[in-house]
Amino acid sequence: MSTLPVVAAVDGSDDSLRALEWAVEAALGRSAPLRVAHVRQYAHWAQPEVLAAGPADPRQDPVLDRVRARLENRTGLPDTEYVGLEGATGVVLPELGTGAQLLVLGSRGRGGFASLLLGSTSLATARDAECPVVVVPRPGREVPDGAPAGPAPRVVVGLKVDGPDDATLEFAFAEAARRGARLQAVAAYPWPAQPWMLPGEMPPPVVDQDVVEDEARVLAEGFLAPHRERHPDVEVQPLPAAGDAAGHLVAASRDADLVVVGRHRRHLLAPARMMGSVTHAVLLHAASPVAVIPPAPPEDRPER
Repeated sequence: MSTLPVVAAVDGSDDSLRALEWAVEAALGRSAPLRVAHVRQYAHWAQPEVLAAGPADPRQDPVLDRVRARLENRTGLPDTEYVGLEGATGVVLPELGTGAQLLVLGSRGRGGFASLLLGSTSLATARDAECPVVVVPRPGREVPDGAPAGPAPRVVVGLKVDGPDDATLEFAFAEAARRGARLQAVAAYPWPAQPWMLPGEMPPPVVDQDVVEDEARVLAEGFLAPHRERHPDVEVQPLPAAGDAAGHLVAASRDADLVVVGRHRRHLLAPARMMGSVTHAVLLHAASPVAVIPPAPPEDRPER
């Protein structure tokens, strides 16, 4: 069976070239081919929602020519294919995820406003692609101080103790195993507690934060246990954290190799794909590359 490729989305910007370098290493680590894709944007006056994307000639694409020149003298590269497409980038790039095991792009491309931390194409791709998407940020992002990181390499994963997604955890474990990295599982819990009371009701007993944190740790350990069994060589550090999950993950991204977060599962009352506020905030502010993982169908079981 052929191995699905790692797709690197390029547009000639420095952001996309940083993503390309990340994708090259990811393809090598997975023993997978590399597919370099450039989408030529339709004219601004066009209506991309009614125009079908089509293949362009990759031999007549200056962006792909620049990438070829960048890679041509290197040794030890994965098998590389160059693909030129035409259409709306926010529509075409997510579609490339259907035939990929990983899709990698920069946080911003050539278009948009220079002050934006995350471009609309990156956001749409991370929200809509069928495969995991890695967004590589610009260097130099400042993040708040967090707990001491300890020795590198390090992968960070967001663990929802009230409903974790196995696909997110499995991706994080597999990535840590490939890198020989320590895995930090940030398990945020709500604090301080905000009980709802009707008029005349007695306030509930005071809850000890240490008790809540211990419960979060126990839950996290239970969710991590089956993944530990599949990846016994991965050192795992559960990190219960009070309050803002996004803030803790952003702080943990300092000097991390990768932060892994999940995407909301679609359901009957919200059939559209949703990013989730925590994932959106992490994409905007994390200092490290961020992997956004689509949820596995309920009947699926992780295989990696």
